[in-house]
Amino acid sequence: MKKIISLFLFLIGTIMYSQIFEPVNWSTSTKKIAKNQYELIAQATISSGWHLYSQQVPKGGPRPTVFSYIFPEEEFKLIGKTEEGEGHTIDDPVFEMEIKFFDNTATFKQKVEVQEGVKVIKANVEFMVCNEIRCLPPKEVELVFNLTNNVQNLANNSTKNSTVDNNQANSMLYGISKNEMLTLNNSCNEEASNTVSIANKKGKSLWKIFGLGFLGGLLALLTPCVFPMIPLTVSFFTKKAGQTKSSGISKALLYGFFIFAVYICLSIPFHLLDSINPDILNEISTNVWLNIVFFIIFLFFSFSFFGYYELTLPASWTNKTTKAEGTSGLIGVFFMALTLAIVSFSCTGPILGSLLASSLTTDGGAWQLTLGMAGFGVSLGLPFALFAMFPNILNALPKSGAWLNTTKVILGFLELALAFKFLSNADLVQHWGVLKIEPFLLLWIVIFTGLALYLFGKIKFPHDSPLKKISFSRIIGGVIVSAFVIYLITGFKVNNETKTFTSLTLLSGLAPPVGYSFLYPNNCPNNLTCFKDLKSGIEYAKKVNKPIMLDFTGYACVNCRKMEEHVWSKKNIDNYLKKEYVLISLYVDDKKELPEEEQITINKLDGGTRKLKNYGHKWAHFQTQYFATNSQPHYVLLNSNATKILNEPVGYTPNEDEYVKFLECGLQVFKNKKQ
Repeated sequence: MKKIISLFLFLIGTIMYSQIFEPVNWSTSTKKIAKNQYELIAQATISSGWHLYSQQVPKGGPRPTVFSYIFPEEEFKLIGKTEEGEGHTIDDPVFEMEIKFFDNTATFKQKVEVQEGVKVIKANVEFMVCNEIRCLPPKEVELVFNLTNNVQNLANNSTKNSTVDNNQANSMLYGISKNEMLTLNNSCNEEASNTVSIANKKGKSLWKIFGLGFLGGLLALLTPCVFPMIPLTVSFFTKKAGQTKSSGISKALLYGFFIFAVYICLSIPFHLLDSINPDILNEISTNVWLNIVFFIIFLFFSFSFFGYYELTLPASWTNKTTKAEGTSGLIGVFFMALTLAIVSFSCTGPILGSLLASSLTTDGGAWQLTLGMAGFGVSLGLPFALFAMFPNILNALPKSGAWLNTTKVILGFLELALAFKFLSNADLVQHWGVLKIEPFLLLWIVIFTGLALYLFGKIKFPHDSPLKKISFSRIIGGVIVSAFVIYLITGFKVNNETKTFTSLTLLSGLAPPVGYSFLYPNNCPNNLTCFKDLKSGIEYAKKVNKPIMLDFTGYACVNCRKMEEHVWSKKNIDNYLKKEYVLISLYVDDKKELPEEEQITINKLDGGTRKLKNYGHKWAHFQTQYFATNSQPHYVLLNSNATKILNEPVGYTPNEDEYVKFLECGLQVFKNKKQ
């Protein structure tokens, strides 16, 4: 048992330390010092609290930093050894020796002599970093030194899938260098509390996802696959011959814990993907074909809930886990929990599928999924533990009956409605122009009208029992769903101020933007003037001498739609965006292909390379390179030249007053620092 728990804690610990970026980020540059001689400069930017070790470390100490240069001898040769900057030398209490290390930044230089025509030199650096708590495993990163500073050459080489210097790439793609962008050391009177409040939102959002996962688990408990198992399983633990009551309760508690652990473990692979490439979950969630697959899967799930067929995992899986249940002790309890997860898949699968898909399409990615799975596992496992401790409560449970199938059918209608969310994602990012706001609303109206008719007994499905009379709960449910249908119909009311249909709060992020319409099309939210290209937006800002608001957004971003439709639409905020700022909206999931000259291969911050293929790649790279984040929405206020960050950027900020303070602060700093 200790080994199982230790392994589980190790896996959880591993994913807890998966971050967007590694503690060390490498950048390269070159300096010509003589004819055919260059100085290769590698600079490490080290996160606060971490240490990068020198090239010279005594035996038995941490792994030293080692550079290896990849070259044929006829192309260039090294002049001397790689030099390093001044660091700190201390008596390290962990390794018990004198060690030199670097913090904040470290610079390494190597002189080379090259043959004519050599434009790029590649090297590998292997290094190790530690802080006061732990050390990370040694890591190897490829470095690319570009010996030319000609931007045109950069563009020409890029079509051959070559790797380029990031400073040159940034200048070509965005017209501004990362080094040119400064953060002004200004804070407004009310911004400090605002920033703290905004910083806490991410935690609140994660707890919200946990709550939604918990609710999903409760729904799963009320399905025919799980509910009848509760009294049977609890009785097995508490009334088994030859064991004490305390032993039965402890096994039931472990059973609940193992159910929780099984669902947590399902999210671990997504953390591994997230740590390899911070944009990969966004790539997955906005992939056109994957969204179409999700659409088909949800249709398949919904008709399963309607009772036309059953979803089951392979019988061999169930047989193997059932046999393992006979194992004595804790291993047997674990396999009982695993068996429950497998045999209940026909009911829990669609709910878990919804949780997976919605987590990947929102800010937080893998952590959203983990918290959602944790909530699901807790709510599914907790009743078994509670009923084992207090068996008398079992008598208060309702008896199994037709209401269980009714719950499944209701979930089927919900799955059917959600299916069109994923088809809408594919339509938006690919610019098909098919599932715009009008057909989407009509489809939802038809689906929920069908649900209302079902609750009122006008529609029946294969596993429904004959209805002698409609229960009070079904009548109430039918009335609520009918009211929701009327609410959906109000979405066709035209908003005279924005010249679009009225946005529905309950559908924010689920339905397409109201401006994505056949009848009332609008390219920017709320009839605002916006730019979707960085360079043209900056040129306009210079012309009118106004500050810029960079809006990092996405077509499939739920919280982006909520901000645009329910925060930006507020009169005082709308005035700021219309009159005081130049709005530049950059869609990080735009699948439109880049011009060939911009399809270049760049160095990623965490090592390795990546080819920019579409506009989504371009804007996602801009966000991570310049602002060290990859979540949306993300709002940055800049001066009109886009060279100064006016105040602390913010993310999802649903509070109107806080967002007003953010905009007012940036405007105040801009006016004070006008050039």
